[in-house]
Amino acid sequence: MSKVEISYEDQKTNSISRPRYGCSIGAMYSASAIPGVVPIVHCGPGCADKQYTNLAFYNGFQGGGYGGGAVPPSVNASEKEVVFGGNERLEELIQASIKVIDADLFVVLTGCISDLVGDDVPSVVTKFQEKGVPIVYAETGGFKGNNYTGHELVTKAIIDQYVGDYEGQKKKNVVNVWTELPYQNPFWRGDLSEIKRVLEGIGLKVNILFGHDSKGIKEWNEIPKAQFNLVLSTWLGLQTAEHLEKKYDQPFLHIPAIPIGAKATSEFLRKVSDFAGVDSKKTEKFIQKEEKHYYKYLEDFSDFYAEYWWGVPSKFAVLGESSYNLALTKFLVNQLGLIPVKQIITENPPEEYKDSIRKEFANIAEDVSVIPLFLEDGYLVEQALLNSEEKPAIILGTTWDRDAAKQLGGNIVEIGFPSSYEVVLSRANVGYKGALSLLEKIFTIAISASA
Repeated sequence: MSKVEISYEDQKTNSISRPRYGCSIGAMYSASAIPGVVPIVHCGPGCADKQYTNLAFYNGFQGGGYGGGAVPPSVNASEKEVVFGGNERLEELIQASIKVIDADLFVVLTGCISDLVGDDVPSVVTKFQEKGVPIVYAETGGFKGNNYTGHELVTKAIIDQYVGDYEGQKKKNVVNVWTELPYQNPFWRGDLSEIKRVLEGIGLKVNILFGHDSKGIKEWNEIPKAQFNLVLSTWLGLQTAEHLEKKYDQPFLHIPAIPIGAKATSEFLRKVSDFAGVDSKKTEKFIQKEEKHYYKYLEDFSDFYAEYWWGVPSKFAVLGESSYNLALTKFLVNQLGLIPVKQIITENPPEEYKDSIRKEFANIAEDVSVIPLFLEDGYLVEQALLNSEEKPAIILGTTWDRDAAKQLGGNIVEIGFPSSYEVVLSRANVGYKGALSLLEKIFTIAISASA
């Protein structure tokens, strides 16, 4: 690690400029990402709206969906609730919400105000649970962490308070998938669809749990019956999988690198197939079909890539959350032979996971090792990028990296929060199909910039 890298990572400040995540109550979008689920927020005025603006609007313009946007009921806590408590106001709001909103499940999330003044949210929600109302709560005050922290709290709340105990038989070849953070990653919907497609291709029944391909609460009720859990990320979802292992005696498979491209996706499917004990012949047949299709398109692309007519750049940087950062770095190195010059991880992973993340980056390829920086302050991210010893010509980052890219004369590809110059509907970056669209995006930007 260079002296510059040490100085950046060691800097501690009392404030964070341009953070690349929401606060803990931003997990209301983990709840609304489940079809038929509506969050109820016990917080101050504006909190829910800010999470929508940040996570779902100026981040790929994803839209609020059925339970997000303008839909979530809010206590809109005022001075009265600060002084006298907000239990009564929350109870009134839940009663009104049940009457006017059609939901399969309500998830109450708390903000800083209610957690600081000590509102007894569990007792309020328990009254409704005892009456048979489908409702759970998660204490997600912003001081507890970011929306990654809130996500784990919400998933655990639904599992413990709604799904409940289970001691029946497990269903062979059924898997629960825990991977990208909904809405935080603007490509999550398309990515989850591709992950489900390839897993089903080898013969698994997939509980994808979030997004348009999920069956909603019906699917969540099937979680305890699954043969195993799949954690497809560097660290997010591990706490949930460990909890499920204790609660339902369910094993889990942890694969840190989300697969992008044929090589990584085929290796991923073989690992899952072996762990699940599915028919290896069926797995190889599916892989062969997908690779044939994938490499045919790559063969067409090779005419452009080999000629370098537009001076296609060879050095790149990735600025973003660890799981996507690792996946993109592996893909660009192993599939295209590009050179990584700066990898910055921005979601502030818990300390206990940082060493394992470093080990993953140390093994990008047989002869490629990367030392990532962990920086959540946007100013420090910008300075680390601008002061790179080697200048990256392709920068996979966010809207906040556009100015730095201009100063470096590089090409910006927005792949994470916030992505305010991307409109994202069903686009994916992972798997076989997602890799092809990612290549289109990267090199369209590269040749357009040279025009």
